[in-house]
Amino acid sequence: MAMFYLYNLIVAADAEGASTCFSCGICFLDIGIYIFVSLALMGIANRLGLEDKSWWAWVPFLNLLLLIEMAGAPLWYILLMFIPIVNLVVMVMIWISICQARGKPGWWGALMLVPIANFIMMGFLAWAD
Repeated sequence: MAMFYLYNLIVAADAEGASTCFSCGICFLDIGIYIFVSLALMGIANRLGLEDKSWWAWVPFLNLLLLIEMAGAPLWYILLMFIPIVNLVVMVMIWISICQARGKPGWWGALMLVPIANFIMMGFLAWAD
């Protein structure tokens, strides 16, 4: 009987360790994505002549204002970003405007809905000529 309890204790500790390791891995991935997106937004802002506001890319909610500023959209779009489903349409519209401001095809803005492609598109907008 004591052996059974010892086995359960070992299995539970092993599962807890694996869960912690997985959680730390996800956390590091999230931090990496945040850094990449912030750097990309800074790069896009600098290329669009908003060097004084490019640091907004690192601050939550201010980065939404930076997107609106880069797109030349009205400020009240920020309210639409907090409405489910509507926010997807508004973000695509904003990214289409940003793509066109950078001299890229507007349909690239629709790539923001496609996983992985959205990161590639942001990188191109930020660092490609």
